[in-house]
Amino acid sequence: MYGCGQGDAALFRQWAPRLGVAPTITATPVSAVNIDLALGNRCISVDHRTRITNATLGALRDAGVEYVSTRSIGYDHIDTGYAESIGLTVENVVYSPDSVADYTLMLILMAVRDARSTVRRTDDHDYRLSDTPGHELRDLTVGVVGTGRIGTAVIHRLRGFGCRILAHDSDPRIAADYVPLDELVRLCDVVTLHTPLDARTHHLLNRQRIGQLKLGAFVINTGRGSLIDTEALIPALESGRLGGAALDVLEGEEGIFSADHRNASVPSEPLLRLQKLPNVLISPHTAYYTDRALNDMVENSLLNCVNFEGGTRRG
Repeated sequence: MYGCGQGDAALFRQWAPRLGVAPTITATPVSAVNIDLALGNRCISVDHRTRITNATLGALRDAGVEYVSTRSIGYDHIDTGYAESIGLTVENVVYSPDSVADYTLMLILMAVRDARSTVRRTDDHDYRLSDTPGHELRDLTVGVVGTGRIGTAVIHRLRGFGCRILAHDSDPRIAADYVPLDELVRLCDVVTLHTPLDARTHHLLNRQRIGQLKLGAFVINTGRGSLIDTEALIPALESGRLGGAALDVLEGEEGIFSADHRNASVPSEPLLRLQKLPNVLISPHTAYYTDRALNDMVENSLLNCVNFEGGTRRG
C-alpha cells in the first residue's frame, strides 16, 4: 500500500484483517527506489497524487506485480495502455460521489457570493459590504460537464436551488437538458467540470471556449486540472472578463498539492498568479477527502486486490 497518509494507513490496518490481508504500508509513493517493498506480492495499491512512470511500471512487473489498484477514480497518473502492454492490470476504485458533489456546491456558492474577498476583509477587521452584490443561484444557468456519478450528484443538488441546469456528456445517461459543449459555455453563468481526463478531454476548456464564456461567468473545476487550459484562463480572470473561478485541481499540481510549502518556494508561476486574484479560490485537490470517501477508497482497493487474487474482476 504505497503513498498512504495517516488516515488511509489507519483504515488499511482496520480493514485488512477482515479481508484476510496482511498489508505492507508506506507513506512514500511508489517509485523505482522502493520497488523492493512489492517483492513477493502480485497486487499493490497506489495513491493518485504522484505520476507513475513507465519505468516504474516496468520495474513493478519485473518484481512480480500483476495488479495495480489506484485509490482514485481517474487514471491520468498512470499510462494504462503501457501497463496493459507489459501485462499489468490497472483498476480504479469507486467511492462516495457525494464528497465531491457537496464540495462542488460549496465552491459554486462561494464563487457567486465572492466569499473569498468577504472572509479576507473580515479577517482584516473590515466589516463593510462589498461594492458588488452576489448572485442567487435561482437566477443563474449552471452548466454541468460530465454526468457520471459525481456530475449526476451535482445536478441533483442544483435542482434544489431552482436554477436552470444544462448538461453536456459524450454519453448522455440521465434525464437532463443536454446541449453541445460550445452552446453550454455560451449560455451558462457557471460551468462546472466533472468529466474524466484523457486525450479527448485534455484542455476541454481551451482558449476558444474560454473566449466563448459569458461575460462575468464562473468556472468551477473539481475534476482534473488539465481539463482547463490554465494559460488561457488566467488572462480572462485577470482582465475581469470572467466573474471568477474556484479550482480544486490545477495543471502542474503534482509535487505542490499535498505538501507543505510555507517555508519553501512554490514552483508554479500559474498557481501564484491565480492566488493573487481576489476572484479566484484555490484548494489543494481536497474535494474527495471525507471520512466516508476515504473509507470507501481503502475498502474497495483491498477488495480489488482480493478479487484479483481470487480470479474475479469487478463488473
